[in-house]
Amino acid sequence: MIGPRDKQVDCLVDTECGIRAGLHPVDLVRAHARRHPLRHRLAIVAPNTVDAVQYAGGFIFDRMMGGWEVVAVLTEHDDVRPLEILGATVLDLTTALASPVHATWPESVLLAPDVFVSNEWVRRGAIGCLDKGLSELAVWGDDLPDELACRVSSAHHRLSTAARAFKRCALGAAGIAERADEDLEIFHSGEVLLADLRGRQALVRAV
Repeated sequence: MIGPRDKQVDCLVDTECGIRAGLHPVDLVRAHARRHPLRHRLAIVAPNTVDAVQYAGGFIFDRMMGGWEVVAVLTEHDDVRPLEILGATVLDLTTALASPVHATWPESVLLAPDVFVSNEWVRRGAIGCLDKGLSELAVWGDDLPDELACRVSSAHHRLSTAARAFKRCALGAAGIAERADEDLEIFHSGEVLLADLRGRQALVRAV
């Protein structure tokens, strides 16, 4: 993670400077990534905190605990505390897309299908991931766009005990009730995502 904030960061994230508390400045996050090019990175692209936590909260936490740096890029971000509980760094989608292209690209991208449909830049990036192998791409939800449905296969992630506990806390912070039997998160993946730094498989193909 990025570590203690210095005075420059405090100014950039202060609400009086025009950025909501809890969001991280894109340029500083990317500078951090360039200083640590060998770290595995997962990017979550979602419309809001609630969707990210509901569909992928356990996956986010297990990736973070496995040594990955996890960045959640959101369209709406009124309350990012639930994602911070899971260990994610939160960015604003519009600001991230407006910034110059950076050299460090995430190995894995987890995407909400409605953002794929509503944002042309996200759509192009996702198709590029599949066409060029830029990153391993997974999508959540059952109502997939036709462009993705024919190119991905069903997969799941089994939450660790710790992930279930932290996801429960994150759901509570977001005001969402947890289902008692929720120990799997279901995705659709172009490829099975990379193992974490401890060698554990991230997603498992449905059989």
